[in-house]
Amino acid sequence: MKKIQLFAGIALVAFALMAWWLLKDQSSSVPKPRAYFRIDLPEQQYRSYESACPLNMEVSTAAQIEVFRDRQSADSCWFNIYYPRYNARVHCTYISVGSRLNYLIDDAYGFAAKHEMKATALRRTLVSDTLRHVHGILYDIEGDAASNVQFFLTDSSQHFLRGALYFFNPPNPDSIAPVLQFVRGDIDHIAQTLVWR
Repeated sequence: MKKIQLFAGIALVAFALMAWWLLKDQSSSVPKPRAYFRIDLPEQQYRSYESACPLNMEVSTAAQIEVFRDRQSADSCWFNIYYPRYNARVHCTYISVGSRLNYLIDDAYGFAAKHEMKATALRRTLVSDTLRHVHGILYDIEGDAASNVQFFLTDSSQHFLRGALYFFNPPNPDSIAPVLQFVRGDIDHIAQTLVWR
């Protein structure tokens, strides 16, 4: 009788170990979703930037300014706000308005609308600060578009600034989401601190 009990105990332990091993092996064969590297973002801090264009603003300390001296003229100039750690640039163009305000606004909207084919949504945020004479629209372009944020800011009479954010990586919304949110905050800060000269 003791042999039967011993054999039953050993069989029960062997069965439990085999069941555990089979269940453990089965759970490890389930495919895992693709993941992205964790991105550590710095605290958002800003420094004053006095552009060669007739404007001042605050830009992120995480960014560098690239000025295109060969593209400066009496009524326009170009510069980039470059984020080397994230391989992203905000391409900025300053233009003197003259009598072209409607054309410049239509042109800025046209640039944003070109990305609508790949976008899942195009949201507009109005900017209006009558004390600093800064008005405009920030376009958030959601989805697999090449440019995720575009904007224009103007005083409606003399100054016009257009910008477009580009990541020089595949436009995968999941992988760039934290950096996009970080840079979008910087663009909001530019709109809040822009002063025309």
